[in-house]
Amino acid sequence: MTSPDGRLDDKPGVTIRCQDSSSVVVTFCDRFSFDADSVHYAVELRAPGLTARVDEVVAWIWDSGLTAFLEKLVADYRGWDGERSWQTHDRDLTVSAVFRSGGYVGLTWTLRPWTQAAGGWGASVTTWLEAGEQMACLAADVRNFLTTEQP
Repeated sequence: MTSPDGRLDDKPGVTIRCQDSSSVVVTFCDRFSFDADSVHYAVELRAPGLTARVDEVVAWIWDSGLTAFLEKLVADYRGWDGERSWQTHDRDLTVSAVFRSGGYVGLTWTLRPWTQAAGGWGASVTTWLEAGEQMACLAADVRNFLTTEQP
C-alpha cells in the first residue's frame, strides 16, 4: 500500500508498504530545493534487520523522472515481460519492476550512494503492489511529493 506519510512534523512524504510483508517499507521524505531546476529528497528503506537512508537524492526537472516511470507501469497494468528499470542521474536510487501473475508489480528499490567512492554500500528491498489501484496511487503520491511547492 502507498500512503501520504502521516509524519508528526507535517512535512510531505510518501510511504510504500509491501503488500506481502508490511515490515518492508520505502519512505520518501525531507524534500527541499535549492533552485527551480531540481528537488532534493531522502529515501529510506526498512525491512527486518535493515535500515538504510540516502539523504540527497536529486530529481532534475529535465529528467524523464520517477513519476513518468511509475505512470508507464500503471498504463501497462495488464502486465509485461521481463524487468523494467529506472535510476536517478547520479545512480544513487534505482527502481526495477517485474510483473507477477495475478496482477502484482514487484518494485525493487536500491540505494547505492557514493558509487565512485571506495567502500561504497548498497541496499535493496522489494515491495509488491497491486498493478491497478495501488500502483496508480503510488504514481500520484510520488508526483505530488516531487512537484508540490513547499511552505
